[in-house]
Amino acid sequence: MSVIPDIPETDEVQVPAAAQTLRILSYLAGRPAPVAASAIARELALPRSTVYHLLRTLAAHGFVLHLREERRWGLGTSAFELAGGYARQQPLARLGRPLVAALSDHLGESAHLAVMSGGDVLYIVEERAPRRPALVTDVGVRLPAHLTATGRAMLAALPREQVRALYPEASAFSDRTGRGPRRPGELRELLREVRSRGYATEDGEVAEGLRSVGAVVRDAAGWPVAAVAVTWADDDSAEAELANAVRDTAATLEARLAR
Repeated sequence: MSVIPDIPETDEVQVPAAAQTLRILSYLAGRPAPVAASAIARELALPRSTVYHLLRTLAAHGFVLHLREERRWGLGTSAFELAGGYARQQPLARLGRPLVAALSDHLGESAHLAVMSGGDVLYIVEERAPRRPALVTDVGVRLPAHLTATGRAMLAALPREQVRALYPEASAFSDRTGRGPRRPGELRELLREVRSRGYATEDGEVAEGLRSVGAVVRDAAGWPVAAVAVTWADDDSAEAELANAVRDTAATLEARLAR
């Protein structure tokens, strides 16, 4: 499903390169995995030379990535930044805030909503439960995605090639408490567990003594635009109960975004 509206014909005539670039980005956003340049040219009825030129330009600015071994192209981190920028604006925060507040009230634990920003998560809604532990998360705070429940929930929903572009080698992995994945292979295994379980977990990797569970929020095209999470003290509450509530909240937010 396209996430970029059709460009009026008059605009295409006036600025053909801009229209063609938007069509390519829209096409890639609607694909479940990276595709060959020849497929892009065929599906969009564009000259191959034009497609290759635009793809190289987009790649230079991070909007697409080239998987050389597979000879395929997919969305890059700059395109994901655009999605995160949209998510940080009014619609997602406005729709998510009452749901996150209700989740926190229901569970008696702190809850939050975050979006991806490059290799980080950015918190856009934060609800602190009374008499619960202090958290490092707050609106506007960034944390490494691979260490957080919200980040892992979104990473697990991304194409594997996208994750590989964000975490190509060990140097891409930062550390806070000495826990968490340190290599691409460790992250791949962790994300496999997230997909199998249906939600993400984090245990002391952001702050000692605190745990979190998170669930992804997808847009109408199936792209992970955000994640909901709850954080609690390590010796309190049952993970399964909290995870079910978080997943229900994420599903409700998905439904509201699709209206």
